[in-house]
Amino acid sequence: MGKLGGFLEFDREPRKKRSVEERVKDYKQVYEPIKEEEITIQAARCMDCGVPFCSFSCPVNNLCPEWQDFVYSGEWKKGLENLHSTNNFPDFTGRVCPAPCEGGCVLGINDDPVSIKNIEFAISEKAWKEGWIKPQPPKVRTGKKVAVVGSGPAGLAAAQQLNRKGHNVTVFERDSKAGGMLTYGIPDFKIEKWVVERRVNQIKEEGVEFVFNTEIGTDYPVEKLESEYDAVVLAGGAREARDLPVYGRDLKGIHYAMDYLTQQNKLVAGEEVTEEQIDAKGKKVLVIGGGDTGSDCVGTATRQGAEAVYQIELLDKPPAERASDNPWPRYPQVLKTSTSHEEAEELAKDEEFGLREWTILTKRFVGNDQGELKEVQAVKVEWVEDENAKKIMEEIEGSEFNLEVDLVLLAIGFVHPEHDGMLDQLGLDLDERGNVKTSDNYQTSDDKFFAAGDMRRGASLIVWAIREGRDVAAEVDEYLMEN
Repeated sequence: MGKLGGFLEFDREPRKKRSVEERVKDYKQVYEPIKEEEITIQAARCMDCGVPFCSFSCPVNNLCPEWQDFVYSGEWKKGLENLHSTNNFPDFTGRVCPAPCEGGCVLGINDDPVSIKNIEFAISEKAWKEGWIKPQPPKVRTGKKVAVVGSGPAGLAAAQQLNRKGHNVTVFERDSKAGGMLTYGIPDFKIEKWVVERRVNQIKEEGVEFVFNTEIGTDYPVEKLESEYDAVVLAGGAREARDLPVYGRDLKGIHYAMDYLTQQNKLVAGEEVTEEQIDAKGKKVLVIGGGDTGSDCVGTATRQGAEAVYQIELLDKPPAERASDNPWPRYPQVLKTSTSHEEAEELAKDEEFGLREWTILTKRFVGNDQGELKEVQAVKVEWVEDENAKKIMEEIEGSEFNLEVDLVLLAIGFVHPEHDGMLDQLGLDLDERGNVKTSDNYQTSDDKFFAAGDMRRGASLIVWAIREGRDVAAEVDEYLMEN
């Protein structure tokens, strides 16, 4: 422990942000660079608890107290080595992870938790600046060939780990760039794409081969995949979006959130977009869904120059502080205000209907004679317990209202991986939710095929994808060495 009593001496300091007025004019990183002296002080707040609940709360089991102590002591390179021992991509998680580690921080019981995520970010950025992060190609090759389908964080982690074990790894990606949701789903103002590209380049230089613009089952036969590789890791995303099948759903102006975000990311990257552009400029935008994807839509619509932006959620408004049924060290289910919400609230003009509203059920979409969306009809609801203590939704009589909008973005989650194409052709067993079913060792109903990340667990956090990518790599390595 570098600083005895540091948590009593120093307060948590949030990362500084660029002004709202400045940042909504571009898609650059919202936050300002972190100063080393500031993050060193933040690292001093770690209490080095006897039981590190931060590590237990982290899906990759980051050894947070250890690398925070290294930072406080000025031993940044040792901090990087420690961090990389559990997490291949701290530059990803240091930007877009919701930090369950901080939810488990013991200091957070009666004070602000340690700024673990910011310290992780600072270690990674200093490491890149100093040139400490370099390709680590294997010294010996096993001659075994592994195919990884999907280049999101799970696929990248699996590919890097398997390659470092000496296997020959080929990653198949249907898009033109690697990164999955990191590249095509999450806006640049949360993670700029050069951050992803430098990691992908590192993995390429270690010897992993990438095959882009290739969809398994369409461009590349599944039979060829099975015959040419000793093992296959399915690491695609859960991209089948949840729909909202209410009256008027087919009107022009209603889109899935991910179609909207993906298109904007391509435009920011200078890529050609052949389909009709989904543009919020001058429009009244309604985002349906209160999660991170919905928040990303709010930030993107604000930058595009929307006249007004609203976001509604079916569930209850989260409390400002932990509820009695959400005790530490569970992840705190409390109200969160993102940088996108801050921007939209500061620029908001409509006082009759707030930026964010909860317990609202969408009843129908209404259009004009040209089939264009013009209005949403909704109703307030409440969640009550039935005779079995199960929460059920009831509409509040007389609470119906209409909201004039031109663009609706559906951000209500994902149901499972896409079944059409590869999965249907492989004929693998699926679980009750439609995800690829695996055993505890990530093996599917076909012994040669393994699945990890969203492909098997459903839409989840990036840090879980990295964890599963690392875990499946260990299982595949064991399988290859035994066969």
